Amino acid sequence: MRQFVPLSMALTLLAGLAACSQMPSAPMAKKFSQDALPEAVKVPAGHVVALETVGVGEITYECRAKAGTMAYEWVFVGPQADLKNRAGAKIGTYYGPPATWAADDGSKVTGAQLAVAPAAAGSIPLQLVKANPAMGSGAMSGTSYIQRVATQGGVAPASACDAGNLGRKEIVKYQADYIFWKAV
Repeated sequence: MRQFVPLSMALTLLAGLAACSQMPSAPMAKKFSQDALPEAVKVPAGHVVALETVGVGEITYECRAKAGTMAYEWVFVGPQADLKNRAGAKIGTYYGPPATWAADDGSKVTGAQLAVAPAAAGSIPLQLVKANPAMGSGAMSGTSYIQRVATQGGVAPASACDAGNLGRKEIVKYQADYIFWKAV
């Protein structure tokens, strides 16, 4: 037995589909803007964003004696993080020392810190890095600056650092956006 859709219902469905096809598409991801950043960590004019990533990982600290004193402190040892694109797919790794950003395509870059600026309480500082020439060709090729922004966590542990735990290592979680810039 065949069933037919009444003509008025079919026309209504077609009109609805036509209206949907005229709706604006989903908004595109907003381009990164450094306008709200402190001057100290802004990239100079003449550069454009080449790659935006989100680093998600850990920072290791070690309890050490402060030089020339009887005090102790947590000392930064190094990071280990996955670099993800804005869609959440892993595209590389960040590790150190030395600070190294490595893309899954085999290219990588190191750099030297130029400046830092305070971040929200409980978060590592914002940072501006001058990149060294990239090794290999790929996503990191031509990188001139790297910014660490939108930091979350990563500060030294709140646990005691004293003679009783000298040499002890602690790992803390962190997240930060790493923005890669190239000269125009």
